[in-house]
Amino acid sequence: MKTNVTYLFDPLCGWCYGASPAIQKLNEHPAIALTPISTGLFADGNRKIDAAFASYAWTNDVRIEKLTGQKFTEDYRINVLGKLGSSFDSNAMTLALSAVLLTQADRLLQALIAFQQARYVQGIDTSDVQHIEKILRDLGLARAADHLVSRDHELLEMHTRQLAKAQNLMHALGIQGVPAIVVTDLDRPKLIDGRLLFGNFEALMAELGLF
Repeated sequence: MKTNVTYLFDPLCGWCYGASPAIQKLNEHPAIALTPISTGLFADGNRKIDAAFASYAWTNDVRIEKLTGQKFTEDYRINVLGKLGSSFDSNAMTLALSAVLLTQADRLLQALIAFQQARYVQGIDTSDVQHIEKILRDLGLARAADHLVSRDHELLEMHTRQLAKAQNLMHALGIQGVPAIVVTDLDRPKLIDGRLLFGNFEALMAELGLF
């Protein structure tokens, strides 16, 4: 019997990108059923990138890279953080992930990783829905891309359900930020120390009761 683990994240969260190697290992583990859910934490925030935010973000990103080995490139620094006045909004990606869940749910984590790579490595503005649509089509997720462009009722219903599910779980466990992982097949969901996503993987597995 597999251990059910929910992974709460936001596609614009740099620490979630840093946790990506550990999340991929969890997803590939035969004893774990991983359910990634986007929380919408940075969706529709109306935040714009200004010089102060760009400086803060880059300082944080350098710290994440040193801790995890995940790359934050100069292309990202110049073309994303350097694009002052552009949006810092995960709504396009969060909607796109709901569209992937609606059409090819088994590829949701692949799509998330592609969005993260596009932003932090290739320097693509992933707050722009046109860029997200292209990434989906390049991945062969054309049906998801069609849903994203049309924003049809079916997609919006799925999107609302996913956000509610994430936010209810966060509220129940007092979760303030992401990434967060929760064991959900117990009598009461158990929040796992998120710092374990950036350390020794065996320690994470031990906390999950699998090592």
